[in-house]
Amino acid sequence: MSASMKLIILDRDGTINEDRDDFVKSPEEWVPLPGALEAIAKLNHAGWHTVLATNQSGLGRGLFDMAMLNAMHARMNQMLARQGGRIDAVFFCPHAPEDQCDCRKPLPGLMLQIGERYGVNLKDVPLVGDSLRDLQAGSAAGCPTHLVRTGKSAGLGERELAEILRQVPGTRVHAAQIWARARQALGPLVFDVVVTAPDRDDVGLMVFPPARFHRTVHPLIVALPARTVTTAPKPGVHWLVMA
Repeated sequence: MSASMKLIILDRDGTINEDRDDFVKSPEEWVPLPGALEAIAKLNHAGWHTVLATNQSGLGRGLFDMAMLNAMHARMNQMLARQGGRIDAVFFCPHAPEDQCDCRKPLPGLMLQIGERYGVNLKDVPLVGDSLRDLQAGSAAGCPTHLVRTGKSAGLGERELAEILRQVPGTRVHAAQIWARARQALGPLVFDVVVTAPDRDDVGLMVFPPARFHRTVHPLIVALPARTVTTAPKPGVHWLVMA
């Protein structure tokens, strides 16, 4: 792979699918978060390769086996394909906490494996997750870190969030945003754009009549680097900043 490839590392549980206190143990329990699959497809369409880095201690605890984990990811990929998206690879830690491995987040082993596999400098590879340990693992490997306010971080108060940012300085925080119910509802009036803003380096925009938005978009959408405008708004259509 080229060192200049656009690669992004995503956590799994709590970041792209619902987390569970009793672990996600089967394909039926793998439920995508609202907008997450569309967000990954957006990343892919913008030229990003997406890989997962996920702790799966349910394997080490005996809660499920490799066949079941593969079935979960087969379901994930099937659902993604229907949105026009894909996950290039899944890197996972199968160990229980007591195994003292070097790949269980918050240690950076999975990220280092990804960097070696793809031949990229991890300082150019964003890490997106919903928990402190995700950010710690990414930061230890040299990745720019992004916290999405889903999963474990969805209910954090300002003090708790500030503590995470203190422990992993430089982390960017992305909250859930408002999205439109795309072309099915508004037809040719709706089209996607991304615009460069002078005071931001990640701005996601969509164009649509402002009274017709009603859907949550996954915050991965706004992790995209800025691009210049490639289309112009039509008469009576407004810009909505989503970052």
